[in-house]
Amino acid sequence: MLENLSSRISGAIKTISGNARITENNIQDVLREVRIALLEADVAIPVVKTLIEQVKVEALGQKVLGSLKPDQAFIGVVNEKLTELMGSFNDALNLNCVPPAKILMAGLQGAGKTTTVGKLAKRLKETDKKKVLVVSADVYRPAAIEQLKVLAGSIDIECFPSDISQTPLAIAKAAEEYARLHYFDVLIIDTAGRLTIDTAMMDEIKELHQFLNPIETLFVADSMLGQDAVNTAKAFNEALELTGIILTKMDGDSRGGAALSIRQITGKPIKFIGVSEKVTGLEPFYPDRLASRILGMGDILSLIDEVKGAANEAQARKLMDKVKKGKKFDLEDFKSQFEQMNNMGGMSSIMDKLPSHIAQKAPQMVNDNLIKKNVAIINSMTKTERRKPDLLKASRKKRIAQGSGTSVQEVNQLLKQYEQISGMMKKFGGGGMMKMMKNFKHLMPKM
Repeated sequence: MLENLSSRISGAIKTISGNARITENNIQDVLREVRIALLEADVAIPVVKTLIEQVKVEALGQKVLGSLKPDQAFIGVVNEKLTELMGSFNDALNLNCVPPAKILMAGLQGAGKTTTVGKLAKRLKETDKKKVLVVSADVYRPAAIEQLKVLAGSIDIECFPSDISQTPLAIAKAAEEYARLHYFDVLIIDTAGRLTIDTAMMDEIKELHQFLNPIETLFVADSMLGQDAVNTAKAFNEALELTGIILTKMDGDSRGGAALSIRQITGKPIKFIGVSEKVTGLEPFYPDRLASRILGMGDILSLIDEVKGAANEAQARKLMDKVKKGKKFDLEDFKSQFEQMNNMGGMSSIMDKLPSHIAQKAPQMVNDNLIKKNVAIINSMTKTERRKPDLLKASRKKRIAQGSGTSVQEVNQLLKQYEQISGMMKKFGGGGMMKMMKNFKHLMPKM
């Protein structure tokens, strides 16, 4: 995520690392490089101009004069200003109203609006413990109604029935009455998307907005569109008075122009970001965490949140008790750690949130394909072999390699990794990935 912007800014800041302090002369080159990096990332020109001016004034101010490490001081200033630019804090959903709290979803076709409805419903159900009803008012694309129905069924969320013979307003009225009579906490209304903004689209969604009077009106924008996403959000906000924005496809956005511009241009907060295609791939947006990632410092707090969400609490407690009692961490436990990584979006998602100086040192061979291969190797073992890895001698390794479609060398590599992780488990006293992630916090650079 935002790797191009991150590498450019990090490279620019290194140019002042050898100086005794920040001065008017040595800051010019680094500011020029940061400006170019932001413009190449498709950040709006007025936003770039304001940010660069603020960073220059702050960096040359009394706060960092005489710093022994000017690059660290400069990183601190840029981090602070990027965070302010994106909103400083997480702006959570406002559900403080008489139920059902109505959330109206708006956006162009192809931004991932319907999928985001499902992700948001799942999050509200599991994290906020809300009873959620979803409904599609997109009568122009029959597949949209079916898509939401199937998606809702897969996450055990009720979907109010609608069809293309109805008007969007009639669907909204019926869904609201049903939600009220059946004591739903939240009603999420998915509206029609268009390829472009048009008068008919705006009139229709204005009518829905006026009737529903939703407590939240969220614009779903494709982050990869950069300034086009920002301009579209601005147009919707002028018509509807948005309460927030959800940026989708952030995992595929290497530039970051929308994330850095949209708050300043629209005046509306980014409330969530889409980080994968999975139904779990929706995260609350924390400006300080994204600023940290842009500057190569990682996002350990979000990683810990993911671990908490992916972890099976009963399994984690069982593992901790097991290690505390002096029992050995076995290959069944090792397999569960791999499965947990997959639940978190795989190694690429995990590495993306680690500080760059840690991620760069990680073995290149640790990837999602290797995880799948390792799970296959462990699945080819008997229960006894998983619990007593010491039994794995040459003949057994050969059988396991044949059963998993791998080589004996790959089986040996897995066992070597297992021994390393087993040693870490002893050191941390159980707790698996949760404790490992907490330990990473101490490795983060101090600001």
